[in-house]
Amino acid sequence: MSNDRKQTQVRLAPDVLAAGKEAAAARGLDFNRYVERLIDEDTTGARAAGMAAVQDLLDRHGDFLDSLEGDLDQGHIRSQNTARDAAA
Repeated sequence: MSNDRKQTQVRLAPDVLAAGKEAAAARGLDFNRYVERLIDEDTTGARAAGMAAVQDLLDRHGDFLDSLEGDLDQGHIRSQNTARDAAA
C-alpha cells in the first residue's frame, strides 16, 4: 500500500495546539486531517466563498435574525421567571 502523503513539522504555541486539537475533535477529525482541511479550504477559496455567503445572509436577513433572537431571549427570561415564581 503506497502513501503519497508527506510528513512535515510545525511549531505551535501550546495554547494554539490545544485549540486546534479541540477544534479537530469537535469536528470529528484527527489533528492532521483538520490542518489539511484548513489549508485546503484556504487555498481553494472554499472558506472565502462560505464567508461571503454568510455575509450575504446576514446582510439580507440580519434584522429578522436579530428580532428572532430578541424574541427567543424574552421567552427564555419569561420561562425563568415563571419557574422561579413557581418555586417560591
